[in-house]
Amino acid sequence: MFTPGILGSPSTSRATRVLLLGSGELGKEVVIELQRLGCEVIACDRYQGAPAMQVAHRYHVFAMLDARSLRRVIELEKPDLIVPEIEAIATDVLVELEKAGQRVVPTARAAKLTMNREGIRRLAAEELKLPTSPYRFVATEAEALDAAQTLGFPCVLKPLMSSSGHGQSVVKTAADMPRAWRYSQEGARSGSGRCIVEGFIRFDYEITMLTVSASNGIQCCPPVGHVQIDGDYRESWQPCPMSEKALAEAQRIAKTVVGALGGWGIFGVECFVRGEEVIFSEVSPRPHDTGLVTIGSQAWSEFALHARAILGLPIPPIEVRRPSFSVALLGFGDGVPFFSGLDKALAVPETHLRLFGKPECRGHRRLGVMVASGETVDEARSRAREAAAAIKIELQ
Repeated sequence: MFTPGILGSPSTSRATRVLLLGSGELGKEVVIELQRLGCEVIACDRYQGAPAMQVAHRYHVFAMLDARSLRRVIELEKPDLIVPEIEAIATDVLVELEKAGQRVVPTARAAKLTMNREGIRRLAAEELKLPTSPYRFVATEAEALDAAQTLGFPCVLKPLMSSSGHGQSVVKTAADMPRAWRYSQEGARSGSGRCIVEGFIRFDYEITMLTVSASNGIQCCPPVGHVQIDGDYRESWQPCPMSEKALAEAQRIAKTVVGALGGWGIFGVECFVRGEEVIFSEVSPRPHDTGLVTIGSQAWSEFALHARAILGLPIPPIEVRRPSFSVALLGFGDGVPFFSGLDKALAVPETHLRLFGKPECRGHRRLGVMVASGETVDEARSRAREAAAAIKIELQ
């Protein structure tokens, strides 16, 4: 039985055992932080050799949406904590097990609500009355076109279940809808299905409010600015300059969503900012890709904060130790990644490199990240971009 604030030793009968569902690059950093605190970690993913598997005590390979396999692994490992790292999981199993006493991070309800965009949008807009873009849920191309004409062009079409921008399109005219609909069905995590059509928000910038809920309360990290292309993160920086009024509103929105979802851990709350107006976009109940910048900016990265929080440990006040900037390292094409230019890249001051260890690239894939710090965000940006440009990625 897990007791918050009390930890065992790995590979013993008193081990604090953590089961990670999804083993990507963010999960890899979480595993490392959990092991620093003496946890025994078991990583799971749909393919062998996933990044977090490479640093875990052991691993299992199966599809997270396979309820029978998920239940089998949980029964075998008997974890103290189940930690989802991806959205596409058989969440009904987690809900059932949580009712029987199993601890799910942050909660099974949070995992289920954020698994698809409909659950979290209805919670934010309809229950919590937070400002969001106008939206419609649709099941067919005809419904999507009707929704787009109601909301107005341009608009955004997204599958209810997808990640890293897969299946997401800006629809500029009615003639674009057939192509956008096909792409949405191809990009959905669990195959074709329902989508959301959102009114296009003209914003000044986007932020992620990394918000941690722990035994000593909820607090927000300084805002992280970011750039996304086709819904996929490319660069982020911390702190992101904001007016006091906009920052206070962003913190209010983030704490409201996190409080409603419940449980302990870090949440990535994404918002659009337009002048003093802050508009809720999405939330992930786990570390966020834009938060990779905290490797250089904060005393405790988002991964360290997540590990501490889920184990029932208190979180000290969070502040930026050093302005930092991150640049995603992308591979394009098919093959096994091979990296060069590291010596030149790491000669740039205050740089932190993470190569994720992904065994292959198909199409385009995030394979690493360069983080740099400086006296200012501008200096950090210059250093990060210079270091990232020095790294050459070949696929063999």
